[in-house]
Order: sequence, then structure tokens, then C-alpha cells
Amino acid sequence: MKFAICNEVYQDWDLGKAFRHAGALGYTGVEIAPFTLRENVFDVSDSMRNDVRASAEAAGLEIIGLHWLLAKTSGLHATTDDVSVRDKTVDYLAELANLCHELGGNIMVFGSPQQRNLEASMSMEQGVDNFVDLLEKLLPTLFEKNVVLALEPLPANEGNFMLAADSAIEICKRVDSPQVKLHLDVKAMSYEQHSIPEIIHESKRWLQHFHANDPNRRGPGMGEVDFAPIFRALNEINYDGWVSVEVFDYEPGIQALTEESITYMRGVVDAIEND
Repeated sequence: MKFAICNEVYQDWDLGKAFRHAGALGYTGVEIAPFTLRENVFDVSDSMRNDVRASAEAAGLEIIGLHWLLAKTSGLHATTDDVSVRDKTVDYLAELANLCHELGGNIMVFGSPQQRNLEASMSMEQGVDNFVDLLEKLLPTLFEKNVVLALEPLPANEGNFMLAADSAIEICKRVDSPQVKLHLDVKAMSYEQHSIPEIIHESKRWLQHFHANDPNRRGPGMGEVDFAPIFRALNEINYDGWVSVEVFDYEPGIQALTEESITYMRGVVDAIEND
């Protein structure tokens, strides 16, 4: 099982220090939140792109991709009826795909609830149609850059669109492209009616990427979720992608979040292998 970590966990550490620390702990991949480089992706210079990739490689890390794609942006939206705004969003996502490719990654996790939530008068059907239109316009760039956009279901307490794995899969089916797949997140799945192992099995044809965390918004093993059934399910579907640690509550501190997460996950893997 390949373990990665999302770089914003390191908060105010410079990237070089963060990468070296992650590599020393045993993570082999890192996932980048673009706003940690620049708030606007078009402001990430060629030299910065080269330096970030080189810094990760020097620490023994692979940059696997991007997440929090539209965080801290303005004027962008994926389901709006305003075609000009959707097209502007396509252009922004296309540049993110370019950044992802230049950093050496091939996965972009599309969460961004504020930039996909349905407008007050919009039906779910219309929102899906608009989103599919956006995705289809983005496909040529995703193909060119060999990047997969992984759709992230989020619970109702975070938004009102694409609330469960099955709804994201239906969108994947509509787009019908290997460049648009599914992302699963333990925190988000904890709010679904089915168990997490059931969701994993039901999603196996579509699953591209996986985030490990707990509903308490901290790392795996830092809450009540038992990851043994989750990792068993991933093994059972022959998932060979990344398991990337993403947290939202930084109160325990960088050392605890990063170290306890990978120690716990390794312990679960060892226990499964020795079972």
C-alpha cells in the first residue's frame, strides 16, 4: 500500500523541510494543494514548478497530484447556469492540469464544495447537466496532460451537490472517459448509509484515489474509525493506487498528525498481513 500526505498538513513549514520530513517518516508520495504555492494557479511560475518538483524528488517523494483545486479562488463555479463562468472555470482547471503534469502528477481531486454547490433555484438534474458540460470541455486537456480528474463526494453538511459515491459514479458514467473517475474519502464516507467497505466494493470499477482521515477531521487512527476493514476492502478490490492522509483539524500539531497517521496505517497493514 502506497502512503502519501497532503502538503497543507505542514502549514507554515517551507516545502523543502516538509518534503524531507514526510520522506523520512516513510511517505513516498505528496499531494499538493495549489493555494499553498500561489492563490492563483496562473501565478505559479515555471521556475517554482521546477523547484517544487525537484525538491520533492530530492526527498524521495513522488508528487501524485493536486486537491483543493478551487480553494481561495473567486468567480469560478462548476454547476452554474452562467456559461461564461463555467468556461472560465474550465480554463482554470485546465491550467491546474498543466501544473499537475509539470509537477509529475496525474491525479486532480475535485472537491471544492463552494464552487460546485447548486444555486437556490437549480434542480439537481440541471446541476448535473452543467457539470457534465464542464467536464466534457475539460477532457481534451486531461487527455493531453495524462491527468485524471477524480470526483469527490462530500456529505450534506459540506454542500448540496454530489453527496454520495453513487452520485459521483453516475456523473462518471455520463462523461464516459478514463480521465474522469472517483475519489473516496473516509471522513465523507462515514456519513453515507452504507458501510465504508461496502462503498469501496460497490465503487471498485471507478475508484482512482483515496484519502485517509477520520470524521473528527484528524488523521487515520486519531479517532474512532477502524481502518482494518477499510484496508481489507481495498486489498479485496485490488486497489493499487495511493492512500493519502488529509486532515482538517491541525490542533494536535504537525508532528503528531504526520507521524501518528503513518504509524497507525503501517500497523494496520502489518496486522492484516499477519492475520
